[in-house]
Amino acid sequence: MNKLKLDVENYRNLLKQYITTHDETSLYQAEQFSKVSMQHNISPEEIIHVHIEALKDLYPHLPSEVDDSMNFLLEAMISYGLAYQEFQSLREKQLELKSEISVAANMQKTLLSTVKPTINGIDIGAISVPANQMNGDYYHFVTANDESLGIAVADVIGKGIPAALAMSMIKYSMDSFPENQRFPSDILKNLNRVVERNVDPSMFITMFYGLYHPATSSFVYSSAGHEPGFFYNAKKDTYEEIQGKGLVLGVTNDTTYEEFEIKVKKDDKIILLTDGVTECRLGDRFIERDEVLEVIKSYIHLPAQEAVESVYKHFERLQDFQLRDDFTLIIIQKNV
Repeated sequence: MNKLKLDVENYRNLLKQYITTHDETSLYQAEQFSKVSMQHNISPEEIIHVHIEALKDLYPHLPSEVDDSMNFLLEAMISYGLAYQEFQSLREKQLELKSEISVAANMQKTLLSTVKPTINGIDIGAISVPANQMNGDYYHFVTANDESLGIAVADVIGKGIPAALAMSMIKYSMDSFPENQRFPSDILKNLNRVVERNVDPSMFITMFYGLYHPATSSFVYSSAGHEPGFFYNAKKDTYEEIQGKGLVLGVTNDTTYEEFEIKVKKDDKIILLTDGVTECRLGDRFIERDEVLEVIKSYIHLPAQEAVESVYKHFERLQDFQLRDDFTLIIIQKNV
């Protein structure tokens, strides 16, 4: 109570000194008074009340208009103070949520991490960049004793923490499959049942799974509604879409998936991606698919990792460094 009284007296003296002398020292001291008040959680309306009381003490015969205006200001500051307290509370909750999402994003990055394998005669490049903190894209490499290479690329139709949880479920479901069940059609069929049972019906997952066999130089794959990739035929110097029909994961529990096969020869390339690559925006329009392919072509001569990073940087610049969707691109080249 004495502290509050001292503050009121101090404020009255500062106000009187400034009105009398217009000395800037008084303004500086008033600034310090405001800082101390803030530290003690004194609201704006309390300061206005102190000002009114000090003004009345100094000038008991103020015109009624001035007195009314001060009361009007006090009421306005009461409303302001309540709104400001609500804003501060929401801001604190937002910061807490942001911190929790940051922790979740780091956990997701750890959970979904995959090692880019080293396989004789194969050059692999991979990049996956989330548009926001949580990544709705996922890619994973699976190797076996016969040096075959499994490649999974998935995209959740949805974003945020639910998408991240769905991707974690996909990853650990894949890890649980025995090595003798690594055929693409079996992988997608089993994952479809997992998604249908455990993921909200409003959330779907597109997925592509391919299996490269070095012994036969064949790439066998299945697709669950995923964005078609490209196959570069070095002998013909042509690019073809890697087509594969299949229902997205999670629609019905009895879906089956067809397998397709590509023969891969020296210098051929397999290009896998998500729709964050093919649906980049340039102003108000989406970039056409053939435009995306032209960009990929301009960097395809580079080593695979340099190529995917260069393509990403190209589209990042094109969108003013603001990704609209998660971006995932994988390039696999057969060198022998």
